[in-house]
Amino acid sequence: MSDRLAGIRQEILDGISQLSSSRAVYEFKKKFMDSKTGKIGQLMKEMKTIAPEERASFGKGVNELKEWANRRFDELDEKMRARELQRRYESEKIDVTMPAEMAETGNLHPITQTRNQLIDVFAGMGFEIFEPKEIENDYYNFTALNTPKDHPARDMQDTFYLSPDFLLATQTSAAQIHAMETRELPIKMLAPGKVFRSDDDATHSPMFHQMEGLVVDKKITLCDLKGMLDMFVKKMYGEGTTTRLRPSYFPFTEPSVEVDVSCFECGGKGCKLCKGTGWIEILGAGIVNKKVLENCGIDSEEYSGLAFGIGIERVAMLKYGIDNIKLLFESDLRVLRQIDDN
Repeated sequence: MSDRLAGIRQEILDGISQLSSSRAVYEFKKKFMDSKTGKIGQLMKEMKTIAPEERASFGKGVNELKEWANRRFDELDEKMRARELQRRYESEKIDVTMPAEMAETGNLHPITQTRNQLIDVFAGMGFEIFEPKEIENDYYNFTALNTPKDHPARDMQDTFYLSPDFLLATQTSAAQIHAMETRELPIKMLAPGKVFRSDDDATHSPMFHQMEGLVVDKKITLCDLKGMLDMFVKKMYGEGTTTRLRPSYFPFTEPSVEVDVSCFECGGKGCKLCKGTGWIEILGAGIVNKKVLENCGIDSEEYSGLAFGIGIERVAMLKYGIDNIKLLFESDLRVLRQIDDN
């Protein structure tokens, strides 16, 4: 039996020299010390097969082996853990004298920046946000806006039809109708959203962003529109900026106007940006057509309204000096990094 105990001791010594981690020490120790399956643990179960006169000597030998093995395993485990901790310290060590790695910070897209700036300006005038739909039916996009099926104004917009009755919204003006049908008077709303037209060149895109504004109340006039737009352009382009109104035509407003802004680049003297005129066309607006009010069940004798539609890309291109609308959609970081008003 003493030979057997000596063999186990030697097996432990030989195995220890091969271990390289605390996990391996744990597994190797379990092989010998586990009370149910370990080799030393099994020796105590053999006590009943030992002759009575040899049991005391056998038990003493097993206990001595057990104590010796526990000490060796504990010492080895402590060394392995210390070695592993040192390796971890070495791998996580930071040289504080090295230059820091520069982390790039992102910024909002120019269209998003412009949209937020527009919302801030008009929210300061008391406008609330109304989310327009990207898919509209023909009634809200055209008919309710005084554009019946045979109206020539439909030829002004190349429409993406999804079915005979549904289409991708060609203008955020449809939000006017939804607002006037669902909101209590007076109304003062702003509807920023995506619109879609079959148009594609340096200043137009098949998908672009508009922001519709609508005010409906008693005694609304063109003077209210002019004063509000003057405040808008001063906030966006500087205190010296003003607007002028030119007669135009939109089926849903009467009178209708094109709104020009005094050139903020040259102060009205004439430059490349304003093509020598001193003015830059920026948006369309007008007094809400009485038929549009009546289509929504509003008494056009008691109430009147103003409406305007701003092309967000148009405002962004003017503000940031961008000459091709495609630069706003290509996500070229060389362009986007240069534009950050946050």
